[in-house]
Amino acid sequence: MRCSEFLKSWGDGVTLGFSYIGLIWLIALYVPNIVWIKNKPKGYESLKKEDRILGILERIGEVGVTMISPIYREFNPQGLNPWLLWLTASAVCMILYEVWWIRYFKSEKRLEDFYSGLFGIPVAGAVLPVAAFALLAVYGRNTHLALFVVPLAIGHIGIHLNHLKEIKADKESEE
Repeated sequence: MRCSEFLKSWGDGVTLGFSYIGLIWLIALYVPNIVWIKNKPKGYESLKKEDRILGILERIGEVGVTMISPIYREFNPQGLNPWLLWLTASAVCMILYEVWWIRYFKSEKRLEDFYSGLFGIPVAGAVLPVAAFALLAVYGRNTHLALFVVPLAIGHIGIHLNHLKEIKADKESEE
């Protein structure tokens, strides 16, 4: 498929309807975060307050992704076709996200553990879910989801990178 054909097809046939894939992705996203509330890393409360703009962008993205993911049928498998590779890549990201959480919950729950990478992916707890939803947007050719993934990516990953930078600076000043 040529680039112009791809762009022309983007968003065609987007229909409202229940997406069990979207719901599964949201459950996979929210359940570990709910468990995290009682398992925050040691020293988390001492981190500087989040950047206001990044926090606003993150919230906009979170609300949009939560609202859009379960309501478009195109996120469900549409038979065997090359587009299924995008859904598979999204699923791999979400599975790796769960692996990252399992590793965190089994760790000493230090700040370094929470802001750690996984298989070379930096701040994996932020990057992997954003990537999963971005790839889901591509699979469903859904502009609505894609438009909310952008502020989510900027805000969520930005906040995590700022915290990681703060942790590294604090560690260097201790040495």
